[in-house]
Amino acid sequence: MRIWLVHQHALPPSEFGSTRHYTFARELIRHGHEVVIIASGVHYAIRKEKALAAGERWRHEVIEGVPFCWVRSPEFSENRLIRLWNMTAFAARLWAGTGVGKLAKPDIILGSSPSLFAALAAERLAKRFRVPFVLEVRDIWPQTVIDLGRVSERHPIICAMRWIERHLYAKADHIVTVLPKAQDYMVEKGVPPDKISWLPNGTDFRMVPEPERAGEDGILTVMYTGAHGLANGLGLMLDTAALLEREGYGDRVRFSLVGDGPEKPVLQERARKENLANVQFADPVPKREICRKLLEADVCVEIQMDTSLYQWGTSPNKVFDYLAAARPILFCGREPLTSVTEAQAGICVRPENPRAMADAVKQFIEMPDDERWEMGLRGRRYVEEHHDFARLTDRLADILREVAARPRG
Repeated sequence: MRIWLVHQHALPPSEFGSTRHYTFARELIRHGHEVVIIASGVHYAIRKEKALAAGERWRHEVIEGVPFCWVRSPEFSENRLIRLWNMTAFAARLWAGTGVGKLAKPDIILGSSPSLFAALAAERLAKRFRVPFVLEVRDIWPQTVIDLGRVSERHPIICAMRWIERHLYAKADHIVTVLPKAQDYMVEKGVPPDKISWLPNGTDFRMVPEPERAGEDGILTVMYTGAHGLANGLGLMLDTAALLEREGYGDRVRFSLVGDGPEKPVLQERARKENLANVQFADPVPKREICRKLLEADVCVEIQMDTSLYQWGTSPNKVFDYLAAARPILFCGREPLTSVTEAQAGICVRPENPRAMADAVKQFIEMPDDERWEMGLRGRRYVEEHHDFARLTDRLADILREVAARPRG
């Protein structure tokens, strides 16, 4: 089967960020399928062109055995209009056939929705080639923007996105989603339940070393890895660091923030002004190296803001990396994170609450090393059983085969 995976922000493992589609593509190729990933050359984390040289509109490239079709789109910034231009320009060029004209005709197209516009372009390509279209829902657009309180529900752009959302739900031959409760939302929108499959994020164990115990230097290292943006709520870590320092725990814990993003300079300046000696910042780490970096941690952190944004569930990539590295997780969010509670692999506390987070950190400090290690191993066993990308790809392959085999009306 010849498969096109359209995901504007797909990345190879030499970069930092999600490699979900690279891993799916590699495993599908191992299953005997022909796969190409169609993506923008602009790296979403640094918002700069990474894949294409000056003057190139597109390029075909094989990276570690996986074919990519890079399509140029404008570089962008935190400005919402410029970001919107980036998304619509990529979709328009893809819709026009930029870069895909030299590819062999697909048997099926999967379009992912970090951007609804890119997913719409994938659906239009599927219609042009008269092949099935599978929609992958990563976020509930445009509800995500509304829940963040950034745009009114009556804004013209939101109305346009609502139309695209309904159109994609109606035209998709099947829908897969990473969000465990998204089916409830989509059924409310009129999507038949049997048209939806849950396919969560996971871990590529080819990039994961064998778990190792954390070092025993008498200081608890609490680590966060990932984007440093407003939605990541990392000010909570600095609030907690300051609270613990005032309470005499400053020399017993260090907070390590690994990654990059628009809020990083703000966080660094705040740590400097408040003289938070127990807070450290590090550069982002390529995906293939992230689990080795996590071996420097005693505890890993996932933070979600106190918003209805997460009511349909989450499937954060970084949490599965934490679990695979056998590190206990401190989760701050409205609802306990299923992967943490089911595996008994960490502590869940209320969101945006430095007192609750500080008390959890103290609990980890007082916890015997063997207990933290066993907690981490439970998480490792859980992710091996439920979130190994090799097994998730088997499920995706079954879905794609079943959809491709249906008679076309």
